Amino acid sequence: MSVILHIETATKNCSIAISRSGEMLALKEQYSEQFSHSEQLHGFIQEVLKEACIQKSVLDAVAVSKGPGSFTGLRIGVAAAKGICFALDLPLISVNSLQILSENYHDSNKALLFPMFDARRMEVYVMVLNEKKEIVKPTFAEVLNAESFNEFPTDIQWIFMGEGAEKCKKVLDASHIEYRSEIQYPSAAEMISLAWSAFQAKNFENLAYFEPFYLKDFYSKTKK
Repeated sequence: MSVILHIETATKNCSIAISRSGEMLALKEQYSEQFSHSEQLHGFIQEVLKEACIQKSVLDAVAVSKGPGSFTGLRIGVAAAKGICFALDLPLISVNSLQILSENYHDSNKALLFPMFDARRMEVYVMVLNEKKEIVKPTFAEVLNAESFNEFPTDIQWIFMGEGAEKCKKVLDASHIEYRSEIQYPSAAEMISLAWSAFQAKNFENLAYFEPFYLKDFYSKTKK
């Protein structure tokens, strides 16, 4: 019986969950356009621990969404996860944020999954998986145009999901593309099976050196 705390902060959805041996015990999350992670995160952790009747002292690991995603959100989530692991001498598990998003897809029909996050301008962060959630192409950045993703076969369905998919509608419209608008943001609930598999395989991060997977350097506009 292993208890894992899950922290997902890669997007505007601040999401925390507790699981025991791969089964969710409690979930607390909130979507905010203002990225309220710094104000909400630690309170949400306390709430899920209380709801699950779990003390921090009985945690066996902490799982965190590693990116890609929001620079600020990832930094806050990873800092919290590492702080708890250091304090309690726990192993740290990291899970790709786009892979978490893809866990929302449950159909068994043959397809290619394109979970994607909004990046700058007409760019997205994307990963490609098959319907079995096996990675076909690892995370990459794509500047969207009419030729995007043309290395993939079009004789099977493409499933576009995540907030980044909205940008695709402007340049990609074909019979083999299906937009799943109901799948927008990753949740700590979808981290659980991935983190549980990593825990069983003892696939842990080096706590001292682990950093979020930003994919690209932080960008900010300078004031004139």
